[in-house]
Amino acid sequence: MARMTQHRGLILALAVGLAAFNLRPAIVAVGSVLDQISTAYDAPGTLSGLLTSLPGICFALFGVAAVPLSRRLGLTGTLVLAMSLEVIGQLVRPLMGNMWGFIALTGLVVMGIALVNVLLPAWVKSAGGRASVRLMTIYTTVLSVGMFLGPLSPMVTDSWRGVLWIWAATAALQLPVWIWLWRSTPTAPQPLRTPEALHGTLWRSPLAVAIMVFFGLQSMNAYIQMGWLPTILMDAGASSQVASISLALVGGLGIIGGMIVPRIVARSAHTHWVIVGFATCTATGYLGLTYAPMSAPYLWSALLGVGGFCFLMALALMPARTAAPEVTARLSAFVQSVGYLLAAAGPLLVGAAHEALGRWEPILWALLLSSVVMGIVGWRAGREGSVDAQLAGQAGTL
Repeated sequence: MARMTQHRGLILALAVGLAAFNLRPAIVAVGSVLDQISTAYDAPGTLSGLLTSLPGICFALFGVAAVPLSRRLGLTGTLVLAMSLEVIGQLVRPLMGNMWGFIALTGLVVMGIALVNVLLPAWVKSAGGRASVRLMTIYTTVLSVGMFLGPLSPMVTDSWRGVLWIWAATAALQLPVWIWLWRSTPTAPQPLRTPEALHGTLWRSPLAVAIMVFFGLQSMNAYIQMGWLPTILMDAGASSQVASISLALVGGLGIIGGMIVPRIVARSAHTHWVIVGFATCTATGYLGLTYAPMSAPYLWSALLGVGGFCFLMALALMPARTAAPEVTARLSAFVQSVGYLLAAAGPLLVGAAHEALGRWEPILWALLLSSVVMGIVGWRAGREGSVDAQLAGQAGTL
């Protein structure tokens, strides 16, 4: 029995690791070969811009569909469907004959990723049991590894189609494991059912709203850093190599954060102060970029990378601040669908502001202010509490 339990534990860890690894490379790898894709399809800049903004839009739109789908198909069944969409989209999109077809298939890929984004934390809560913290550690760590490796894939092949097919292959690896988990369930798939007492709107849960705003502000900053940090540094006089290393440093530090953040959330009674510390790192990084960008570009980037642990904090807080897997899924959908709308707007606003102002200092001050707000909201999100209890309290007042 102990051996069977250990075997299943390894399968669960492998399943979570494979799913998490494939949540970002199919998206970030596109940016690394965007010029080649645009040239191949003779696409105007507007279509290339649509392609880069598609993930945030799809995360917001399709994340909402995750919970209703899981009520029909069960958590594992919905995850298998979502991963199948990922694989089909990634295999077929390099074969499209025009940019519109490529964008449509990319939308299919991101639709699958959006569903996994929302439901995987709830699945960990439901299937992980006592191993939930360990599985969340695997989730956040491997997610960061995939985010770090995605932009590096052009080092493997010069073909943009080859770059995208690399990640189609890794996405396909997750399907056999998840299909096995789905088929090995001894009973019919258990759809998510929310107890009547927990049907209240999440907008009336202060904790849920705090986590959502915290997630949105951090995601907005992350998208802006991924899109604009190299340009900010090169405009200040940095070489393209320094700018690339700085961006890789921001992403690479997330691997360390993935290993420690879930344990901090699970074990520390002072999570809110840790969040304030991470937000302070973000603010300090922006301050350095504003007044002395070339004096220590790697230091400022490292501070932004540590500040990026707030993203991992937000992911870990969703299962940690809920009791029922059904509520975890609802909270995840709420946080990500609304939060990613805020995140998607950030890079567009920064681009428009820089075009209008012609300099970075006012924009960096605005980002510094956003990190202060993120710290304040994060302090509330990190305090002890339960979304389930707040929803039950709503029911009790009706």
